[in-house]
Formats: sequence, C-alpha cells, structure tokens
Amino acid sequence: MVEGKINKIHGWAAMKPGIKVEPWSYTPRPLGENDVEIKIDYSGICGSDLHTIKQEWGGTSYPAIVGHEIIGKVITKGEKVSEFNEGDLVGVGAQVFACHRKDCSPCSNNLDPHCPRGVFTYNSKYADGEQAQGGYAEAVRVDSKYVFHIPSSIDPSHAAPLMCAGTTVFAPMLRKGVKKGDKVGIVGIGGLGHLAIQYARALGAEVYAFSHSPNKRDQCLELGASKFILTSNKDEVDAQRHTLDYLFITSNSKSNQYNEFISWMNFEGTVVLLALPEGHMTFSPFEFVFNEVAITGSLIGGVNIIKQTLEFAHKHNIRPIIEKYPIDDVNNALQRMDDGKARYRIVLTH
Repeated sequence: MVEGKINKIHGWAAMKPGIKVEPWSYTPRPLGENDVEIKIDYSGICGSDLHTIKQEWGGTSYPAIVGHEIIGKVITKGEKVSEFNEGDLVGVGAQVFACHRKDCSPCSNNLDPHCPRGVFTYNSKYADGEQAQGGYAEAVRVDSKYVFHIPSSIDPSHAAPLMCAGTTVFAPMLRKGVKKGDKVGIVGIGGLGHLAIQYARALGAEVYAFSHSPNKRDQCLELGASKFILTSNKDEVDAQRHTLDYLFITSNSKSNQYNEFISWMNFEGTVVLLALPEGHMTFSPFEFVFNEVAITGSLIGGVNIIKQTLEFAHKHNIRPIIEKYPIDDVNNALQRMDDGKARYRIVLTH
C-alpha cells in the first residue's frame, strides 16, 4: 500500500459559528488505492464557505476546514491511479466521492452529486464516519475520480473559481440545452453571475444582465451581455415582460421578487435557482400557470460536467475576475466576501 507524504495536514478551520477561521491540524485518511494527494497552491472562496462556517444552513460540524475550489499539484497517488502523475496540475471541486455503481440511479445517469453515498469536499462524512476537510489547507486527499486536469491555457489561480462557480452556472445550461439564439437572463452579477454571462454568451445565447448596481453596466457588456437592465429602473424592468427563455438567479434575491422574475419569462420559459432566496419564495400562480413557466433548482456538476466546464473555458477563453489574498490573511478575505465587496471572486494563495 502506498502511503501519503503528509502525515498531518495544517489548515485554517472554523471552530464555532462566525466569520473567523484559525490554524488547526488534522490527521488525513489513509491514502486509498484510488486516491490522490494534492499539495494545494490556490483555493477559491465560495459563498457556501461562508454559509457553512457561520452555520447559516445548520449542521456544521466543527472544526471545519472549508474550501472547494482547489488547485494544486499531485504529490502522491494510490496504486490503482493511472490518470495522474506526480507534479500534474489538478483541481478539485465541491465533491470528493460517489459510489459510481451501476445500480445507483444518480451515478448511472451522470447525476453523481446526488449519490446517496456521495461525499462533499467539506462538512460531509465518509461511510466510516470521518469528516471530509476542504481546501483552506496545505493539502487534501480525495478519490481520483474527483480530480481534474487543468488546461495549460488557464492560469491556475483563475482555474480555482471554475471548479465550483463555473461548474455551478454551466451545469444547468448544459442540462437545459441553452443554445444559439436563446434569450438568457442572469440575475445578480457577482461571483456566479459574471461567469454565467460568459458561458451563456459562448453558447450563442443573447444575454440579459440584471443588477441593482449601475456601475456594473460597462463590465457586463464587456463580458458579453447584450443588454444590461438596472433592476431599480421600472421602465427598463417592465420592458422585459415575456422576453426570456431562461433566467438564472445567481444572487440571494428577496423572496418577494419572484413575481417579477416570472413575468419576464416567455411561454414555457425556465427559471433556474442557483442561489437560495432570503426566506421562502412567494409568487402569484397566475403568470406561472398562464405562461407555463417552469421553476427548477441546480446544485453542482458531476464528473462529466466539470470536465466540460474546464474544456469549454479553455476553448472560449472564459475567465473569472479575481482578487488574490495570501492564506494567512484568510479572515480579512472572508470578511470582504461577506461584505459583498469582492470583484468578483477571491482566491487564496498558499
């Protein structure tokens, strides 16, 4: 059996609810025959990291090392791993294990994020009860199925947000079949939204960017949006009625905005939730039923979609706009993210 090179992994863990992490070390799981050990160079900060350490979604098991936008180099691999070699530049996203059994309906239908035996990158437990720890650390060990080669054309620091944010927005576009000529709306131009504009535009869609921030207009158009709609401008908003084929909601929109969102949809249009609303969703059923609008959610992407996300970004020069912080300054970076000041994604350098 091959042994890992790191016996103790040092990282930054949340010890209790709040926007604070502190140095903490743990003994990693034994390196399995299908596992890869990665020395981490970059880790992106995702909104899920904040929700988890603040326990806003409940169920956080402390100490918790978060981070699921991981980029680094392979330093060791299990004896059955043939796809990766020492020194390879690789990435890890929001999931680190699924059973991939033929009798598992999600896995056999490329829906492995929904595998009942699946393990997310952090705050999730393996079958033996051990907790997975994430990327705000010096290293990580994961199943090689959830390790991905990074195209050489993509700067490693820019690859980090593609592992979650990029995959999160591209996955439903692929599943729903967004195509050339479709009118696609993006609500919320932040970490997810600015990437959603680029992916939708590269698919050939006509992209409508919706934001409450007028200072984002020029950047949205530069990223590929055909139109920018200021959500505080009633005339601009009202002009979008029955316009969109798809609407991707990437911000924590207020629960009472959904009537407006649905009114923008064309006949048989689809609203896709990529972020959770503040409170319960409330809307009148009239527009929803009259125009046969569908509302759906999307979690993350499985193995095949992550590969497509990276390849599509390579082919179409899709890149996140990032700010870099050293890992030792992680608490200031988390606070900046929580304050909504990041443009548009923060990447920690290790």
